[in-house]
Amino acid sequence: MSLDLDPRQRAMLAEMGVRVWWRSPAAPANAVSAASASAREPADGSSHGSALAPRSATNTRQPATPNETVAQPVTLTLPATDTTDLDWPALAAAVASCQACAMCQGRRAPVLAAPTQTNRADWLVLGEPPDEAQERAGQPFVGDAGLLLDNMLKAVGVCRLGHSAAAPAQPSAYLSLVLKCRPALPTAPNAQALQACAAFLRREITLVQPKVIVAMGRLAMQLLLSEDHPQGLKLPLGKLRGQVWHFQGVPVVVTYPPAYLLRNGQDKARAWEDLCLAADVAEGKYKPL
Repeated sequence: MSLDLDPRQRAMLAEMGVRVWWRSPAAPANAVSAASASAREPADGSSHGSALAPRSATNTRQPATPNETVAQPVTLTLPATDTTDLDWPALAAAVASCQACAMCQGRRAPVLAAPTQTNRADWLVLGEPPDEAQERAGQPFVGDAGLLLDNMLKAVGVCRLGHSAAAPAQPSAYLSLVLKCRPALPTAPNAQALQACAAFLRREITLVQPKVIVAMGRLAMQLLLSEDHPQGLKLPLGKLRGQVWHFQGVPVVVTYPPAYLLRNGQDKARAWEDLCLAADVAEGKYKPL
């Protein structure tokens, strides 16, 4: 194959990114330079850069079609850290407008069982992040898991706050979740999400003034123990049972979530022991060893 290339051929190869290192003896040195120059400079006088040098990385992606979704940047804003003066309606509004973490992306509605008036409760039951049924209802602990929890509380003489069948003097339990939002795509909450919702939980505790908090599940336990009992985070949930912990000075009892108990009936007896312990704490009968 002959390597005698005229300037036009060299220019075509250069435009295709083919390196040409040989030069025909018949071709003068300035012929190669002219060929390279012609490859660099098109007829209209504009410049594309050297054809022999690596091309710069440019975005050649065509505009998105109507059926193609382009991710937009999300600006996160932290919730108000001072929730001292928030009543229940103001707290519900703050939760609904919160964008402090990625959990809010694509949510339908936050899950918060805020009473219509200032209500106190003997218990505060804190559960895992909401599922689709809870988001749809706007209430924590619904469906079969909620029915199981209601029956468990009823067995120790406690009724869900706002329940129409509750007796006037019957101890009540305010129900909440460790996160108020269910993201559009399933994702595990990170520390930022837990801490963002912790600001709302602190206000819930102040409004409810519970005598005991029941942490149902690992994430609830993780949030409530992270400040005063970080050593407990290294233990499995089963090892944290049977003890009384504290969060903001309120006693905390750890147990299994009702959704877990529906799948693992053998642990219902242990959960019953935990609720009995919580009842003793709320009634002032618990005596630490």
